[in-house]
Parts: sequence; C-alpha cells; structure tokens
Amino acid sequence: QVQLVESGGGLVQAGGSLRLSCAASVNIFRFQVMAWYHQAPGKRRELVAHITNGGFTNYVDSIKGRFAISRDNAKNTVYLHMNNLKAEDTGVYYCNSAPSIASWGPGTQVIVSS
Repeated sequence: QVQLVESGGGLVQAGGSLRLSCAASVNIFRFQVMAWYHQAPGKRRELVAHITNGGFTNYVDSIKGRFAISRDNAKNTVYLHMNNLKAEDTGVYYCNSAPSIASWGPGTQVIVSS
C-alpha cells in the first residue's frame, strides 16, 4: 500500500513563502502524474498543480506564477514551492497521483495571515 506523508506547512504572513514536501513509501516513477491538492476551510479538495514524469507541469489559474511543483523520483518526493502567499491559499495541502490512486496522507496545513 502506498503511503504519502506531507510536510512543510505552517503559519506565514501574506507575501511569504513555504516549501511543501511529499514523501512516498514507493517509487513515484510508477505514477506518470503526481499532483498537489488543496482543501480550503469548508470546501472540497481540489487539484491545484500537477507534474508528469517528463517534467510537464500545469496549475490552476489562482496559483500560476506563484507556485511551482517539482518531483525527485530518486528521492520519491514531490515538492510544492509556494511564493507570494495569499490568504486564499490557506488550507490543507495533500499530494497524490492524478487521478488519485493512493490512500490520502494526513496533509499539511498552511495558514496565511493577512
């Protein structure tokens, strides 16, 4: 069973930066597409960024130019570099394949204070 553990969240002021990490218990190369998902308070979880094994990335409009997803298959880790954070980025961030196949990890909480 694939286990995913997210980390790197925290409390940050608007305009600040964070780097989220997602460590997988298996070789993530098996997943052509890895993604980060965001669940804002009171809302459903949504995919916000994804990356293929070939390095192709895509983002929802709200984070384009501010966030960057990357993956290190040798370390079985996916990252989300978050810059110029805004209050609406607050929430819990999860990683998974896209479509999501593995069990969801605990997520990592990001709180952006304005």
